Amino acid sequence: MTFDMTDRGKQPVVENIEEWTSANENYRTTVWTGSKMQMTLMTIQPGDDIGLEVHEGIDQFLRIEEGTGLCQMGPSEDNLDFEKEVGPDFAILVPADMWHNVTNTGDKPLKLYTLYAGPDHVPGTVHPTHEDAENDPNEH
Repeated sequence: MTFDMTDRGKQPVVENIEEWTSANENYRTTVWTGSKMQMTLMTIQPGDDIGLEVHEGIDQFLRIEEGTGLCQMGPSEDNLDFEKEVGPDFAILVPADMWHNVTNTGDKPLKLYTLYAGPDHVPGTVHPTHEDAENDPNEH
């Protein structure tokens, strides 16, 4: 299957995320940039990594589709005091202002997608039903 790998931000887009991520052969391909969120697809070669980084004021979500790796996070670039092995179907949630890196520890490409965003709901929001959500005065 062939996918449009251009940035289609601020347009409606519907894709099979697993197939789209698997089809990406680039280190990073930005496929959607909106006003408050961005999505990229990544392919990290064996022994390579996403690069130690921090996003000021921006939370990040990553989902591993293929491969294995090591996720590290911490309060500073020389204090990555959190480590977790990751593999297919793992989600990584990176708080804003947290240093982090993901290294491919396997022998095949590590394929993932990532979302950079700000929150939309009040922290801790739970709506058991659609009606509850519609009646919540904190919702828009």
